[in-house]
Amino acid sequence: MKRREMLIATGAAVFGLSARCAFGQNATTKKKPKVLYFTRSAGHEHSVVARKGKELSVSEKLLTEWGRDAGFDVVCSKDGALFDGDLDQFDCFIFYTSGDLTGKCAKPQPGEAMSPEGKKRLLAAIEAGKGFVGIHAAADSFRSEGIDPYIAMLGGEFVTHGAQQKVPMKVASPEFPGMEGLGDAFSIHEEWYALYKFPKDLHVILVQETEGMKGKMYRRPSYPATWARMHGKGRVFYTSMGHGRIWLNSPTFRQVLLGGIAWALRKAGNDVKPNIEQVTPGANQAAK
Repeated sequence: MKRREMLIATGAAVFGLSARCAFGQNATTKKKPKVLYFTRSAGHEHSVVARKGKELSVSEKLLTEWGRDAGFDVVCSKDGALFDGDLDQFDCFIFYTSGDLTGKCAKPQPGEAMSPEGKKRLLAAIEAGKGFVGIHAAADSFRSEGIDPYIAMLGGEFVTHGAQQKVPMKVASPEFPGMEGLGDAFSIHEEWYALYKFPKDLHVILVQETEGMKGKMYRRPSYPATWARMHGKGRVFYTSMGHGRIWLNSPTFRQVLLGGIAWALRKAGNDVKPNIEQVTPGANQAAK
């Protein structure tokens, strides 16, 4: 095993131990954190969230397993009607979604669309202190000409993407949970989203290094690829990683995602300070 791979694997193992401690049951309530993994796809449905009949998708199975190992419970659903119900039961909402979740789906999905009131209730719950984690296509939900309230909460919106390629990710926040053992930078093969509409209060964790990337959509200054921000009292984390087999093949992705979940659940890390203007000053510049 190469040294960097060994460091990453070791870091993932160490983080796994710390995550189990962090997510562990509260000594008083004996209650584990409970998260909702919501994967409704009104737009393009990625293979990792696609179900075959009633069988859970690849990512649903893996996140449930990772949660069991780390000490939090996962409820998987594609039913938008949940957001008209009891949201207090969840400590964090994890989205791998696409399209207008209040509208019709491009292909049939189990359950109902999210109601406009349900969307408001979700955003209000986060602002009041619930955690939120967005994965990959979550930045391709509720897109609009202006800045949709969901996008304002998330901290960035999908524009397009080019061919999958292996590129370096610069670690801009090495102290953030999940960055253990990753060094100053690491390279990973992914479908990289071009993103924009970044607010000034973003705390950038991983930077998309655009120099040398293939595709005209990347002919722009480097920009955030993984970040965190406070939305009222709620902690919001997003990573553009998570397209396909990275769920199965990358301990780095698992480590980064679990670190973000731990932070969103307030089991690790502190409130974050904005750093976008320091580490990615040209983040909102359009591609040339």
